[in-house]
This record gives sequence, structure tokens and C-alpha cells, in this order.
Amino acid sequence: MAAMFRKRVELKAKQKEFWVVAEELPSATPGAFYERVNRTLKKMGFAEKVWSVCEPAYADESKGGKPGIDPVVYFKMLLVGFFEDLPSERAIASRCADSLSVRAFLGFSLTEATPHHSSLSVIRQRLSKEHFDAVHRLVLQALHEHGLLRGRKLGIDSSVIEANASLRALENRNTEESYWEYVKRLAAEAGVDPEDAKAVRRFDKKRSGRKTSNEEWVNPHDPDAKVGKTKDGATDMIYRPEHVSDLESGAIIEAEVREGDEADTEDLSERVMVAIGTLEEVCMTTPREKLARELAADEGYFAIEEIGLLQEAGIRTIIADPHAGKRRKDLPEKERSILRRATRATTSKSGKALLRRRGEFLERSFCHVLDHGGMRHASLRGRANLSKRYVVAAFSFNLSLLLRTLFGIGTPKQWLAKGKTAQKAFLGCFLLSLEQFRQLSGSLITRWYCQFAISPA
Repeated sequence: MAAMFRKRVELKAKQKEFWVVAEELPSATPGAFYERVNRTLKKMGFAEKVWSVCEPAYADESKGGKPGIDPVVYFKMLLVGFFEDLPSERAIASRCADSLSVRAFLGFSLTEATPHHSSLSVIRQRLSKEHFDAVHRLVLQALHEHGLLRGRKLGIDSSVIEANASLRALENRNTEESYWEYVKRLAAEAGVDPEDAKAVRRFDKKRSGRKTSNEEWVNPHDPDAKVGKTKDGATDMIYRPEHVSDLESGAIIEAEVREGDEADTEDLSERVMVAIGTLEEVCMTTPREKLARELAADEGYFAIEEIGLLQEAGIRTIIADPHAGKRRKDLPEKERSILRRATRATTSKSGKALLRRRGEFLERSFCHVLDHGGMRHASLRGRANLSKRYVVAAFSFNLSLLLRTLFGIGTPKQWLAKGKTAQKAFLGCFLLSLEQFRQLSGSLITRWYCQFAISPA
């Protein structure tokens, strides 16, 4: 056997190059799901509109060098990342290079090389945040044309993204001393052997006044990441993504990645006004007074000043006051009026119904984007880079809403599940028919036997 193996290796080593006719190679055809995505994007005029939006960023290509990636291909590759839960651009590029159906979705033949993951970083730097927001609005316009975006009732909420940064790499902002060296110095001052790593860790866990402040400590590799609580309660470097969604369809109107230590109440009214501006640009046929009539949020967004500004703008706020039982009785009349209106809206029947819809639609969008769209654990560093990628995930989610309305499916997993359900239904009908045929055949045989075999001649 060893001799046969050696002979096989020698023959393989002596084999020379050979040519294969391109027509004999397997053709790259998009899968059923991606074929429907392509059909939907074509009806939207997605390619032409994206080229028009991104044209200024490609105006200086005449200077020479390698031609840039088609922005339509770039956004389609990020769509694949969302649909197939791929967290990094390296994984997206690998998937696009390996899959025949994805190649056809992107418009590449089997002999063409798909973009390298480093090229995705280049085009991300080439396009500004405004370009990404403009493409996001293109999908929102398609939702509005299909009656899936009315913009009357809004909800706002935030979640957590685990940053691509480590607590172990923290440095003091003033002294540039690493956290571990800082703890070892304190341990030595307290009489603990700084060379005993286990003893130092025990000392760090039990020392009084232990606190990791974002004002004092920073990660040099990702200064925008902040120390905070993750979704499961652990302490790590985080960002806080925020959605402003339509509570009648679940569409994400505005998506933003904020720093991990920013309060939800900080500049709340300004962020809501940005979302209203997006609605005015997308829903041009809807009168302004019918947009953003109500806003629902959890109690973490309650601040009297911000609630007052929203009420002055004509927005009914359904946001519970977390300090309702501790408010002083001698508040100014203006603040008491704000609190009365907020309490009346929150305790009303319509307000409670809207809060339930907020929990349903906003939590669903975070689940799709973060847990099933590859965005829960960041692979990029810096708030600017992460914000661009997150906007693509948001309009990918909106596109899945449109696909679900048009075809009954919004992701490749749903397409496969639908196929399996149909297969099971067909198999069940076949087995049922087979059983009925068996029973009918048995009945006929019994009747024949009784008529001819048992009866007298």
C-alpha cells in the first residue's frame, strides 16, 4: 500500500498544466432566494440609484491605479453578510468567493475573482457615512411605496455591541500605565507579592474602591469603545446601537452606533428630529403633521427637559417616569404640566398598546440585526467604521421586510424552512393517500373474496 501511495504521489507531481474550456465549467446561477433578492433590487432601480449616490466618491479615479470596486457589488456583499450571519468582512469575502449562487448574485462568473476582504476596507474608507445613509433611504423609499412605512408611530431603544477590544489592554489616560501594571503596583504597596499572578488577581477582586472609569482608562487600539455591561451582564468593552423604528411595520428608520457610556436621555430630542427629517425625505407624499405623532420608549429615556422639547414639537410621548413616586410637590408649573401629559399618555389604553408594540418590533429588529445578522460582536474598530457597517445591516433588515411581504420569506433560512415545510406536507399527503388506497384495496379484495370464494356455486 505504501508503494502504491508513493507511485500515486509521483504521478501527481509529474502532471503538467492543462486547459479547460470555459464553456465546460459549471455555470454560476443564483439560488432561489438570491434570485428573488436580485429581482426586487432591479424593480427598485437599486443599481442605478447607488451609482448616482456614490458617483462623487469615484470622481478622482482618472488619476490612475487599480479601479475601485463597484459600489453595488460592495453593498450586495454586505447584504450576504447580513443574510448568512457573517460577522467579519474576511468571512464575507470568503463566502462570496466559494459559493456559485452568491457569485451569480454579485454578477461574477466562475473565472472572475471576487473582491478581496482588504478591498472592502478600502471602499468603506472611500464612501462617507452620508453615502451609506443615502442608500439606507433608498430602501426606506421602497418600503413606503409598498405601504410598509407610514411613520406615524415611532419607537426608540438601544442594545449592546461587544467591541473588538480587550479590557486587558486598558491604559491610564494620564500616565499611559497599563491596568495590570497599575494593579501590581497597588498590590506591592499593600504587601502582596507582585510576581504572584494569582495573588494579584485576588487582591484586585477584593480591594476597596475598585472601579474602572471611562474617564480614567482607555483602550489604545479602540478609543471609542467604553467599559460597560454586555447583554449577559458581564463587564467588557462595548458600544450601544440605537434604533428608531416604525411601530406599524417594524422598519428601522434611523440606526446609530453610540458610545457605550452615553446616556439614553442625552440629546434625545435631536436624535428624534433626525429620524423625522429622514421620514420627511422618504415619505414626501405624506403631510408633515401626520409624521411622528407618537413616540414610545422605556423609562431609561425619560428626562423632563427632553420630554418637554418633544411635546413642544407636537409629539405625544409614551415614556414612563422612573421617579414618579419621588418627585417633589413644589415643582414649577411647566414641569408639572409636562409630567401630567406624559403620565396621561403612558397610562392610557392606546399608550399601553403602543408600548407593547415597541417591545415587539424593536426587540425583533435587534434580534435580527445583532444576533442573526452578525453584528453582536464587532469585527471593526472605531465608531465611524462600525456605524457604516451597522447602517448596511439596518437597511438589510428593511429589505428583508420587503421580501417577506412580496414572497413570504425574508432570509435564506426562512426559504429553506419553507421548502422543508412544503416537503413534509407533500410527504404527509402522499402517505395519507397511500393509506387510503391500502384501505380501499383491502375492502375491495374482501368484498371479492366474500362474493366469489365463499358463496356457493
